[in-house]
Amino acid sequence: MNNKNVVTPQNPIAHSISLSLDHYDHLIGCIHDGAFDTQRLYDAVEELRKLFQANYATLILRIPGIDNIGLMLVAGEVEGSGTVRYFDYYHNDSPFSSMPADVSFTIDDVMTTEEWEANPYYTDYARLNNVYHILGADITTPEDGMLRMRVTRGHNQPAFSAEDKALCNRLLPHLRRSLHVHNLLGRSESLGTVYAEAINRLSVATLVLDETGCVLQLNDVARAMLKEADGIKLVGTRLEASYPSDNRELHRLIRETLDLQQGQQPAESREALSIARPSGEVSLGVVVEALPASEWAEGKGRPTVIVYIRDSVGRSQVDNRVAKELFNFTPAETALALELANGLSLEEAAENLGIMRNTARAHLRSIFSKTGVRRQAELVRVMLNSVVSLGRGQVTPLTVKPSAIARPELRSLRTH
Repeated sequence: MNNKNVVTPQNPIAHSISLSLDHYDHLIGCIHDGAFDTQRLYDAVEELRKLFQANYATLILRIPGIDNIGLMLVAGEVEGSGTVRYFDYYHNDSPFSSMPADVSFTIDDVMTTEEWEANPYYTDYARLNNVYHILGADITTPEDGMLRMRVTRGHNQPAFSAEDKALCNRLLPHLRRSLHVHNLLGRSESLGTVYAEAINRLSVATLVLDETGCVLQLNDVARAMLKEADGIKLVGTRLEASYPSDNRELHRLIRETLDLQQGQQPAESREALSIARPSGEVSLGVVVEALPASEWAEGKGRPTVIVYIRDSVGRSQVDNRVAKELFNFTPAETALALELANGLSLEEAAENLGIMRNTARAHLRSIFSKTGVRRQAELVRVMLNSVVSLGRGQVTPLTVKPSAIARPELRSLRTH
């Protein structure tokens, strides 16, 4: 008996397609690399397409509540190949919509050739795209639903063999793990983006430093602050305070925080300081915090310390739409309330808005009535303590400055 094509635990790569151990290792590596980003996931799908000598290889996520549309990553000669896009997907008409999970199948497992050629899914959709042979699997991932993998060949190509199915079954666990990690990383990145945008809207400068105190990453508020260089600036890739005494304290605080992370400093160590500004404005407030250390990572250039800086006299970024929705302000009342929240007097606000002082007073009386406050100081407190800075709409922008350094983004703060 020839055991070359017999699938056993000792011979997991037996199939009708010539596949060396090096090729198999490369394929598995591509599948697991696909966990990290969509481009590498596409590369893995393209490797599957080439492996099975297919015209298309597709990952499909059905969109609940939307008929005939699927979110797909497609490899093959089709518009949109290589990107995650919405495509026509006739799930309700598909004869493969109720297949057992995590097991590969072909058309022969579902119907005869005659039944397939007469099936509306073939005549109305598959035939138009030169899809005649299908090798598929519905892959379950923890907490993320089911993804459908489809590998197809055209009418003039050979049907998928039992060995092809066996190889596909061997690859499914790797695909499942890769897709699960991909979803977990995407979820974490999305949450990081939300939190980062919230920090931006609260006008908090955020900088991430490595173990030597060099700046690795920073947000837009930090860029604007460093460009102004009023109290704190960037020299090369290191933070520097304007005055030598403040600079010594800043670096001492960063070193102490690094020691705290490494267990060389008591937990009650200092974590904040005030930095004077040459402009004479109120000092900047600085908080330095150690980032949790990874038990399985070491080396240089790792995110180690995070620095928060707040300019207490800077303009707040406020969502005008949310302010109107929260307090039922008119547009004119909203504009006045935001000017007052940013520290202007009633006269200064009226001048900025180009309105008469009496008009501003009338708006202020209405604002008091709607918010239930009686004094301007109370109004400012109510505005600053509300959620007006956290809305998703258009916000009052900070002064936009050129980048202090080339824009390295916080990896966890952006999505593709």
